[in-house]
Amino acid sequence: MGKKVIITGASGMVGKGVLLECLDHPSIDTVLVLGRTSTGIKHPKLMELLHTDFTDYTEVSEKLKGYDACYFCLGVSAGGMKESDYRKITYDYTLTLGKTLFELNPDIAFIYVSGQGTDSSEKGRMMWARVKGKTENDLLALGFKQAFMFRPGIILPLRGIKSKTPSYQFFYTYLGWLFKLVKVLSPDSVNDTTQIGLAMINATLHGFDKNVIGTKDINVLANDR
Repeated sequence: MGKKVIITGASGMVGKGVLLECLDHPSIDTVLVLGRTSTGIKHPKLMELLHTDFTDYTEVSEKLKGYDACYFCLGVSAGGMKESDYRKITYDYTLTLGKTLFELNPDIAFIYVSGQGTDSSEKGRMMWARVKGKTENDLLALGFKQAFMFRPGIILPLRGIKSKTPSYQFFYTYLGWLFKLVKVLSPDSVNDTTQIGLAMINATLHGFDKNVIGTKDINVLANDR
């Protein structure tokens, strides 16, 4: 029997990449996209649950039961944000869903998209790195049988995917050739959106010997067929 997975952040670059790989993968039977707006994608495997309050899932909890994995791809750039605002989206939203899903599905696998440079000590100078470090640490402490913190480095969008962050998309549009060259010359410093999606699926299907998964390990997992 195939897996049933939940994806957050499916309108973003990474989340959409993960969604497309899940829809294509023979081992995934059902994909529930949890978000504020529809993806606009129609597919036999795809269901969408529109929800606006990411700090409370009481009203929709019954619809979140029976899932094998959650791929948490929701996130924002910290540029120009106050720490309190960034923490609400990065930490509060993530832990609220993590706790909710753990209570509803004790055997669920939880995969969180963090980032290269995340500060596990929670004491560094970079605000975003501290907040993501605490998010990772507290997710790992919840008690999931499988919990993986993905820390991609440079991310190369494939399959026509675009970044919602204008400054990032500018670089992809005009310097995409450079990122592709870097991936050829130094493949372990770059992940593409397809590799991230496949790595999440394979971590769910086969497990992995690390909880914190960096750029190189993401690429290894993507090839674990």
